[in-house]
Amino acid sequence: MIHPLADCKNKNIPESTRIWQFCVVFENCQIGENCNICAHVLIENDVKIGNNVTIKSGVQVWDGIEIEDNVFIGPNVTLNNDMYPRSKLYPEEFQKTLIKKGATVGSASIVLPGLTIGENAMIGAGSLVTKDVPDNELWVGRPAQFVRKI
Repeated sequence: MIHPLADCKNKNIPESTRIWQFCVVFENCQIGENCNICAHVLIENDVKIGNNVTIKSGVQVWDGIEIEDNVFIGPNVTLNNDMYPRSKLYPEEFQKTLIKKGATVGSASIVLPGLTIGENAMIGAGSLVTKDVPDNELWVGRPAQFVRKI
């Protein structure tokens, strides 16, 4: 289901995936089955999104970001792909960010570019992720720090 008020250029969205109003979905991104892409989300071209992913409102998924299966991205999460952005000066390649299977990124968190969020990891709301997060760990804070195994 693609809401009529979404700007979805991609013709390969599975029928089981829902894209809500005011989303912008570029032509060459990959989006899996049974995803829920909430209102006001932007997804660029060089993006891979797995199956059963939820992306809440106000998230931009930039080139170079991969989100594996069963991931939850909370509202207003900021994902980055360029550590040193400059207007009209583009890197040869954007940094790759990987969010592995089953991970959760809490609302209003910021994930710096080039990082990996491990399988089933959880990032607490409002956190600033500045380094890789291992599998099955809860990280919270600014900067995000290890809290406990989950």
